[in-house]
Amino acid sequence: TCRTETAMPSTTPADRFLPYLSWTEVAALPDKANTVIVLPVGAMEQHGPHLPCSVDATIAAGVVGAAMAQLPAAVPAFAMAPIVYGKSEEHLHFPGTVTLSGETLLATINEIGESVYRAGFRKLLFVNGHGGQPQVLEIAARELRLRHGDFIVVPSFTWRVPHVAGQYLSNLEKKLAMHAGHAETALMLALAPQTVHMERAVINYPPVFPSSLLSPDGRPACAWTARDFGPSGVIGDPTPATAEQGQEILQSLARSWAAAIAELHELQWASRDEATWGRAQHQGHVEPALA
Repeated sequence: TCRTETAMPSTTPADRFLPYLSWTEVAALPDKANTVIVLPVGAMEQHGPHLPCSVDATIAAGVVGAAMAQLPAAVPAFAMAPIVYGKSEEHLHFPGTVTLSGETLLATINEIGESVYRAGFRKLLFVNGHGGQPQVLEIAARELRLRHGDFIVVPSFTWRVPHVAGQYLSNLEKKLAMHAGHAETALMLALAPQTVHMERAVINYPPVFPSSLLSPDGRPACAWTARDFGPSGVIGDPTPATAEQGQEILQSLARSWAAAIAELHELQWASRDEATWGRAQHQGHVEPALA
């Protein structure tokens, strides 16, 4: 069964978790325009026979929480509760996968973004743990920017910042692994070891894509589903993964994300006063802090 409790932000310090604040505390926060709000975005989908369905949500929330724990106290930033369901149609052949349509996920991200803006925040970071939906988050970020010319919305990927995972991976893993492989398995051994069953781990790689022009690195250049590559759902080799590797990977990601959040707090970006056609209706009264 899928263990959704592993997707909860247990690594996030309580004083960095936005849902733990009352509305009056949110209203009274100083310098909300430069306070960074971080939204972990995951998915609930199969990750082979050895990992739980919550992998992407667990990793996104776990990495964000670990980063929050490393932030200097002077950097104002809060994590939101993670989105644990995503766009996972490429895994529909496997029981346990729960998916949203792209349209539903886009609407969800946009409405969460509107709520963040309405509360007075102007810096929003998406840390996405699922490789099947970055385009949806990028579209949402653009939509929110079109609506609000002073909103800095950064769509990013858990693995985009510097980390040490590469030092543990084989050349073949670096080239062709895409799902439930070495790096994800190691991180899950660090974050939720009780959900990992290494005795069930299998090795499975996709074929090299037969066009060097369309795919110089050999990865699939065409659309694919996980079942295209076999019945296990694994696309990679999880068998060398260890909890010790996972801890090193987690801490390296946390350090990089803490630094990135601190930079986002400090940075300034172009602000636009002009309304955008068809998208300028998102405004209204918001209750101020109590005297």
